[in-house]
Amino acid sequence: MDYRRFFGAAIGRLRDEARYRVFADLERDASRFPHATWYPNVGDLSGTARDIVIWCSNDYLGMGQHPVVVAATTEAVLQHGAGAGGTRNISGNNHPLVRLEAELAGLHGKQAALAFTSGWISNLAAIGTIAPLLPNCLIISDALNHNSMIEGIKRSGCEKQIFRHNDLVHLEELLDEAGPDRPKLIIFESLYSMDGDIAPVGRIAELAKKYGAMTYVDEVHAVGMYGDHGGGICEREGVMNQIDVIEGTLAKGFGTLGGYIASDSIIIDAVRSYAPSFIFTTALPPAVAAGAHAAVRHLKTSSDERHRQQRQVGLTKAALRAANLPLMENTSHIVPLFVGDAELCKTASDMLLERHNIYIQPINYPTVARGTERLRITPTPLHTEAHVEHLVEALRDVWQRLGLPRKVPHNVSATGFGNVVAAE
Repeated sequence: MDYRRFFGAAIGRLRDEARYRVFADLERDASRFPHATWYPNVGDLSGTARDIVIWCSNDYLGMGQHPVVVAATTEAVLQHGAGAGGTRNISGNNHPLVRLEAELAGLHGKQAALAFTSGWISNLAAIGTIAPLLPNCLIISDALNHNSMIEGIKRSGCEKQIFRHNDLVHLEELLDEAGPDRPKLIIFESLYSMDGDIAPVGRIAELAKKYGAMTYVDEVHAVGMYGDHGGGICEREGVMNQIDVIEGTLAKGFGTLGGYIASDSIIIDAVRSYAPSFIFTTALPPAVAAGAHAAVRHLKTSSDERHRQQRQVGLTKAALRAANLPLMENTSHIVPLFVGDAELCKTASDMLLERHNIYIQPINYPTVARGTERLRITPTPLHTEAHVEHLVEALRDVWQRLGLPRKVPHNVSATGFGNVVAAE
């Protein structure tokens, strides 16, 4: 039997649907971010490299090359070496990691925190562990929750119900139907990364209290970015103490690597003790933990990066509006441009890179619903006004050449579409 043909057919289907993903071969330069070197022919280092500007990085504040973070990482790798040496249980529980968890707990006003190798893993592990420990738990999940949260729900094996995105009336209906005696876990994001819309975190917390439910919020795209100390949307809205579990990442606003949860010490201890994806995996290396710790500490006291980033976001959005480009409006730092066709979205991305030396990855199904394909732009404090001018000129050229839409359809909004795998 030719097993390879099954895999070939699967890849062929992705190509036919214009969903096949190509990874750009990039070489970051900490001294020049958001500039980077692009190798058009993957793996070819023979002189075909080109200088490009990255406009879709999740290193939202540029902390990945901040001198404080680089220095802490360098010092730690020289002192402790490159690796962790084992799982948390077997020699990998390094002191920089313990310090990081204490810093994260303090950031969110919680008793304890637990670090994982990524934000995806932290959702998988935490949701997949917390819910089964609650007898007959009902999970009530926002319709646009991230894939990692959905996988955590699946892993839990618990019954789930989906409430319409940010729809408090529907959420209350489901809470009421569940009854007062059944354990309930509300799972949602504070900021949805593809549309850039923000959840009514305070009102969800109020409903949870009214109906006796636990709350679990993913602050991945908000930590470091919002709040006086970088604690996220929950800090900005003054409701951190009303949320039972806050999940975040170290790989976006903090510019390093890893994920975490912060909560009551007994909940953290339960996840630490029961989650296989925590117990049986190698710990974050000391150098990574030290760099993340430095980023968190810096952003607790410095608002400069946040203010500069917000300024560049505002400048970028204003320039796109002035150029009559189809900006999907929101109040966050996410800047989505509507395309509405998978093949054209990929073509637009390729054209920006090849003709204008601008890298913006296309966002297609299943990350967003079919017909809502887009380019997702993420300005950083290190993008200049000249960068913005170049971006808008390039987008104008691409939009004209491809005949792309100039308006966002009425049925497409920040509350209408998103990560459709949530419906699965």
